Amino acid sequence: MTFASSQHRWYAVQVKSRFESVAATLLQQKGFPVLYPTYVEHRRWNDRTKEILRPLFPGYLFCQFDARVRLPILTTPHVMSVVGAARIPVPVEDAEITALREIQKSGQHVRPYPYFDIGQRVHIASGPLQGVEGILLCTKNECRLVVSVTLLRRSVAVEVDRLAVAPLPFEHMQDRRLSTEAAAGH
Repeated sequence: MTFASSQHRWYAVQVKSRFESVAATLLQQKGFPVLYPTYVEHRRWNDRTKEILRPLFPGYLFCQFDARVRLPILTTPHVMSVVGAARIPVPVEDAEITALREIQKSGQHVRPYPYFDIGQRVHIASGPLQGVEGILLCTKNECRLVVSVTLLRRSVAVEVDRLAVAPLPFEHMQDRRLSTEAAAGH
């Protein structure tokens, strides 16, 4: 029985970690279109090197279905939930699904990469500015780290290599936000 049609939207489905491939196969057997993007990782042991197929989004895959009829998805072994807000599934942008499909089809070398929101607080993980924190701004092919002196209400920007940028750990961002609010008298 097929539950999906081309007019239905794509949704992110959270699955048990390391069971992405099994869940994808089971959903496909139920007749749902599934996108399970992967990449090849080279693992090296003392005596050999092995290629391992790994999920680009560990713990997630994408599935096309009618959000009003999601019980067949949720009852599939290893499926935990459909990603959404307040228990309402939120579809993935069609352009993002198309981009992922094109990347997979291209055969180009692909790897997971940390997600950054422009304007997010980050730190420099390597290079001459290692350890410096600031806000990430990107325009065209340039990324800049903006460092501010709150008391003076002034900022400076320095060009950085996007590959050297890393997100701040969540706990660190919370500590920083609380100390900033305390200094501001909130």
